[in-house]
Amino acid sequence: MTYSISAWGIVVESLFITDIIFSFRTAFIDKSGQVIADGRQICICYLKTWFTVDLITSLPFDLLTFTLDVKLVQMIKAVRLLRLLKLGQKMDRYTQYTSGVLILLMSVFLVVAHWMSCIWYVIGQMEMNWDVGWLRRLGNDINMPYHAVGAVNAPSGGPPIHSVYITSLYFTLTSLTRVGFGNVSPNTDAEKIFCICIMVLGALMYAVVFGSVTTILQGMYSHLSPRRTRTDDLPASLRQKLLEHIQITINNCLDIIEDQKKD
Repeated sequence: MTYSISAWGIVVESLFITDIIFSFRTAFIDKSGQVIADGRQICICYLKTWFTVDLITSLPFDLLTFTLDVKLVQMIKAVRLLRLLKLGQKMDRYTQYTSGVLILLMSVFLVVAHWMSCIWYVIGQMEMNWDVGWLRRLGNDINMPYHAVGAVNAPSGGPPIHSVYITSLYFTLTSLTRVGFGNVSPNTDAEKIFCICIMVLGALMYAVVFGSVTTILQGMYSHLSPRRTRTDDLPASLRQKLLEHIQITINNCLDIIEDQKKD
């Protein structure tokens, strides 16, 4: 059997390698809060911290398909999840911006949906011996049924992989968002158990992610609220004088408190 390197794999590996190159030329902030732009210090710091992780995750795993089983290579690719540790360390940079938090929350939601859809596909393959499994039902519904071939009745045929993934992602998203149209449904025990887990996870994510999005959007558009403070109705010059008077009063009060403490 021959294997080909996917274009998507080439793009991902190219981006990872490019990231390594840029990391050798990217300034960093040391423990004292100073920005270090010296090339030698940048290289030393990067080699001591994230270089090993970045190098491992940038290896061309698709080339291993010529010598190893494809499923085994897909499991080895999971090592790329180590890059999430690097993202988590830099998370505080993006949480200061509202747009960054929104993008981050939606990205987390989509990544979890992708992972769940992959698990749903694996369960469908495991339940292939059952005629009521979701993969077989999908093949029958679109007139692309699976056929058993060989002595071990290995399945062949069926829908193309992109159609299977789209259906799996569609089912996962409808389950996580608690919509559930029912046109893709669990039938075997394993599929039902997974569905229970994904609905519990969906309820939690729906409350956290979309609740946070609602709070952020309310903060973004709070200035458009018809309710305004009284100071907003004052002229700019008068409002500035009022703020200065308040600041002077606060400073005087603090001075009085300090004098009383000394006495």
